Amino acid sequence: MTSTAILPTFVPVGGSTVSRIMRVLRTDRLALLGLVLIILVTILALFGPWIAPFPEQGYGETSVENRGLAPSAVHWFGTDQLGRDILSRVIIGTGPALTISLFVVGIAALIGVPLGAIAGYRGGWLDTVLMRVTEIFQAFPPLLLAMVTVAILGPSLTNAGIALAISWWPWYARLVRAEARALRDRPFVEAARATGVPAWRILPRHILRNCLTPILVQATVDIGAVVLAAGSLAFIGLGAQPPSPDWGLMVAEGRGQIFTAWWISAFPGLAIFVTVLGFNLLGDSLRDFFDPRQVKR
Repeated sequence: MTSTAILPTFVPVGGSTVSRIMRVLRTDRLALLGLVLIILVTILALFGPWIAPFPEQGYGETSVENRGLAPSAVHWFGTDQLGRDILSRVIIGTGPALTISLFVVGIAALIGVPLGAIAGYRGGWLDTVLMRVTEIFQAFPPLLLAMVTVAILGPSLTNAGIALAISWWPWYARLVRAEARALRDRPFVEAARATGVPAWRILPRHILRNCLTPILVQATVDIGAVVLAAGSLAFIGLGAQPPSPDWGLMVAEGRGQIFTAWWISAFPGLAIFVTVLGFNLLGDSLRDFFDPRQVKR
């Protein structure tokens, strides 16, 4: 058996991956839009305190004389019922929103990916046990399970992240399990087993390595979904607590004045929409780009 038989299937086709990605961005306007939105959100998350026009108000400092001001040249997004600049709070709130999303997706992947890989590769009773545990968690709607967990741990941004990670990992376990089952009988995996390579080396080198693409696509879409879920928990009082500049909390604080001071809820809601849209657009483009069944552009 030749050595080429054990090479993984992650082989670039038709030029470098970077050049093909650049061609996709030039031809796919939605992919480019998603990337631009994500870059914008990342810049705001990293440099928010220096970009915000009133950073002290972004962190909760009130201004009684500026309460409920409509959007103007001074306060582009207006002010809330405590006189805080909405634009500053939206900008500074980008950091916690992106941080909690990366935390949740990272923890969910750390739990779900190894379990799914082991279950799919080993099969048998171990696969059955791990998948039954996974199905128990999937039996509950993710947001409902997160609400119950936060209610037990106590409302806070950190506890909301833990709760969402607990409800999110089963999707990665099932995704990787399906990929591992498809890969375990591939020639390069069988060749590795035939040459005496132990399972603990086959899993990372041949199974997980070839699962990176679907994991990357799923994680990209999930980051936007977690932003929405974390905002939902904050909206009902189970996420970030006042005076945190959390988008969901800001929407909740302005819902009672939606017809008289619409900007208090509208702009944080728009921030959630733009962030989720950016990650969804990029995730869909990545899926189409890496899917071998799609025609490469």
